[in-house]
Amino acid sequence: MVPIRCYNSPMANTQSTQIKVTLPSKLYLQVKANADKIGLSFASYLRHLAINDTWEKNLPTFKMTPKQEKVSEQAEKDYYAGKTIPITNVDEFIDNL
Repeated sequence: MVPIRCYNSPMANTQSTQIKVTLPSKLYLQVKANADKIGLSFASYLRHLAINDTWEKNLPTFKMTPKQEKVSEQAEKDYYAGKTIPITNVDEFIDNL
């Protein structure tokens, strides 16, 4: 096992906490390779993973109203029936409305 220390640089108006993480050597090398591949330090890569994991689990979800469900179902039917048109340029599409 390789002990890992992550030192977070101070960020504007946020508190930081220093942590110590112990990983098996093989896992450390795999994570380090992933960080290197995208040009991040090991600590930055772990921060990125933590932010993404936390963000995905804390996104609010809202139940659609019956009207929204009906519109959504009709849109899906229209799509599969070939009744929709592809939009490649949003500005051009809006200008032609």
